[in-house]
Amino acid sequence: MRVKRSVVLVLAGALALTGLAACGGGAKQANTGAVLNVGMPNGPQTNNSNPFIVSSAAFSLGYRRMIYEPLVMTNAVRVTEPGKPWLATKWDWSENYHKLVLTIRDGVKFSDGQPMTAEDVAYTFQLLKDNPGLNYDALRLGGISVSGNQVTLTFDKSQFVNQVKILRTFVVPKHVWSKVANPTTDTVANPVGTGPYTLKSFTPQTVTLTVRDSYWQDLPKVKELRYTSYNDNNAQTTALGNGSCEWSFTFIPNYKAVYTSKDPEHFKLWFPAMLAVHGLWFNTERKPFDNPVLRRAMSMVVNRDDIFNQGEAGYFYPKADNVTGIPTPAGDSFIAPEYQGKTMKVDIAGAKKLLTDNGFRYQGDTLLDTTGKPVTLTLSNPSGWSDYITDLEILRDNFAKIGITATVDKANQDAWLKAVDTGNFDAVMHWTNDGATPYDLYQNIMDASLYKPVGTGGVSGNYGRFSSPEGTQALQRYAEAADDAGRAAALATVQKIMVEQQPVIATSAANAGGEYSTRNWVGWPDEQNPYGPAQPTLINALDIVLHLKPAS
Repeated sequence: MRVKRSVVLVLAGALALTGLAACGGGAKQANTGAVLNVGMPNGPQTNNSNPFIVSSAAFSLGYRRMIYEPLVMTNAVRVTEPGKPWLATKWDWSENYHKLVLTIRDGVKFSDGQPMTAEDVAYTFQLLKDNPGLNYDALRLGGISVSGNQVTLTFDKSQFVNQVKILRTFVVPKHVWSKVANPTTDTVANPVGTGPYTLKSFTPQTVTLTVRDSYWQDLPKVKELRYTSYNDNNAQTTALGNGSCEWSFTFIPNYKAVYTSKDPEHFKLWFPAMLAVHGLWFNTERKPFDNPVLRRAMSMVVNRDDIFNQGEAGYFYPKADNVTGIPTPAGDSFIAPEYQGKTMKVDIAGAKKLLTDNGFRYQGDTLLDTTGKPVTLTLSNPSGWSDYITDLEILRDNFAKIGITATVDKANQDAWLKAVDTGNFDAVMHWTNDGATPYDLYQNIMDASLYKPVGTGGVSGNYGRFSSPEGTQALQRYAEAADDAGRAAALATVQKIMVEQQPVIATSAANAGGEYSTRNWVGWPDEQNPYGPAQPTLINALDIVLHLKPAS
């Protein structure tokens, strides 16, 4: 999965009631209609329920998860746990993850009454293979065949690092999609899936789903889902604070004052770490930041506690302080023995010594690089991304303590995206991809196959133009290893490169969180029962709704 980022806005002062009207009645009213009100701060939506298209309302608001179901229900919070059988009852890998046999569940029907079979599963994979625009995870699909209730997939390379992406594929009905002229642009006015809900109504502000009459599992207690797309984070937070929205994913800088304090008993949030990071990406082709000694020294003075507590409001992106950059506890089992328990702590004296021992020197309080020039850099992010801007201001002050002059550029978002794409920057806060292992995180940072020269756009990773043949080879060995020992050895090499060369200063873990209310519904995931991420747009959203029960 590619970690997505919504524009983060500052909530200034006391919030008045703004944006859309309450989508579920007064905050204190009983939920007599068994309705769950879901919200996202994504603005007016276009009527598009194509589940494959990133820009569709179904994707943006997350309601595709209630209509289309995956083969296996995986859990990004507990990545080492096996997934729950869903539309597939078994999945058997062989030939070092070059072959997968899926056993498809009997007795499942689409919402139009037609049975779901192995033919539908095979058709779905063929649809992805034939239409790269729908193949969001860029799966390298080879042979696809059906025998009875089993589907066999073959691949030209080991799919160990992609197995979760394959298993979480949702299934579409062949009898519907085979008649679609152009599946990459069709808006799917009447979505048909195996999930327990169907589309009832659509407006640019609110999408309503209603529960089916029958379903292969017990029907959910939630009879109607109302997805409201609020104009911005301010309006979304207001709706959470007055109880009219019961489930969302949005950044709230002062969440205690404007959200949880409004009803401490019922207004909750949970933001567990995923195997992806946010951090400061250097343009490693710009001097002097091509020097790993300088990057390491700069990492040594970063106050990650301040970034978590001030920039990320003490909850949003959890602190990532293991020296490898791997988030904990999600990634504990992947950290090499030599790095277990080793965390980054502010060490100004140590950073200065590292620099002066390696050709840097000081002129008064100013750090001079190995050629005698003052070390300066511009830290850039879009002006509306308030948490990132605060992070950059903290980093600026941290770097000043070792004589580096940094300025914060509050950029236009479109211009910034182009600059990152073409490598026209000094350093930016950015994120990595996530996955079931740290492979996706590290591949995003150092895989040479993603490298493009400065000035060339269309990048899909390695934004810092970091070149490490050793790292690229280790990533390839990890992806193709035949056993756990081989994978552990390869990943240890990648971690060593991260520690010693610091192409990215990891500061925070990505989250799979959300805000939710227990006034009307209980059964939400939390630290004590982490059966899935709490975000309403992720794969586990359906599993969450199936867990919910009326509060009284």
